[in-house]
Amino acid sequence: MSRKPIAKIFITALCSPAFALAQTPVNPPQTTAAAPAPAVIGPVKIAWINLEQAILGCDEGKKEFGEVQKFAQKKTEEIQALQKEIQTLRNQLEVQGPKLSDDAREDLEDQISDKETMLQRTQQDAQKDLDNRKQRAGNQIGKKMIPIIDKLSREKGLSAVAFLNQQFYAWVDPSLVITEEVVKAYNAVYNAAHPAAAPAAGSVPPPPKKP
Repeated sequence: MSRKPIAKIFITALCSPAFALAQTPVNPPQTTAAAPAPAVIGPVKIAWINLEQAILGCDEGKKEFGEVQKFAQKKTEEIQALQKEIQTLRNQLEVQGPKLSDDAREDLEDQISDKETMLQRTQQDAQKDLDNRKQRAGNQIGKKMIPIIDKLSREKGLSAVAFLNQQFYAWVDPSLVITEEVVKAYNAVYNAAHPAAAPAAGSVPPPPKKP
């Protein structure tokens, strides 16, 4: 609906016949309008969904967050390697420090400082990248899950679907939670669009290994 400026609407109202006193009869005829029939509201059916569980539990979610986990593991190994290098340099400084020249000791201290700065930046960048990957994967799956929830809700005759949050609900009847149904419906759509690679025709599977 288009929105007119408030001032324009007010001026239009003042110029309308209802506000033109010269045109309004002294004793206008009284008319009785029929009261509208009250709206009939049927029973409300509400269900709940644990959206995070649905996103992480569906096949696409397992795949996408599996890749995120691999990225996290790789960054963890890089950080641990840097930490090990720093500890080695610190040990070297502690053992050899008194025997080193001033220039050699300062050079070793600079190496430690540079490594510590690199470690801090690596940790910050890794955490930021990890958070972005999680959010991007979650948003991508969540958007595609909305029409699945809509279709399932209509089929079940639901009036609304609420997000399940333990901070707000101490207990919800499990029969009213549709998380698993949404995951099943989402997997059916996703797997139909991304069928698993089938074995080549005529290929013979390898014999089972003997224990």
